[in-house]
Amino acid sequence: MEARAVTRNVRISPQKARLVADLIRGKQVEAALSILRFTPKKAARILDKTLRAAIANAADTQNVNPDALYVKYTYVDGGMTWKRFVPRAHGRATPIRKRTSHFTVIVDEKQ
Repeated sequence: MEARAVTRNVRISPQKARLVADLIRGKQVEAALSILRFTPKKAARILDKTLRAAIANAADTQNVNPDALYVKYTYVDGGMTWKRFVPRAHGRATPIRKRTSHFTVIVDEKQ
């Protein structure tokens, strides 16, 4: 009876986003939303939106009470990487890798 929500190709590095994802893993939904609300990181806003989508999916598809849910899994995978170049001295160029992330949140009902 689990429900999931996925947000793809968000312009934030997975390393930075995993710091926030680790904060809410295994928590009750209300506690996780409270943590995300007061975490001053860009990834917290994105995870908040994804978590709310997972809660809505659970309420719509399985007719579950949203208060009985907890965050079963949350993980951040690397998405596609934007490749850019910056000009350097003596006519050289240095690559810049702008990383993106895929956020996945899975909520489940407590037994």
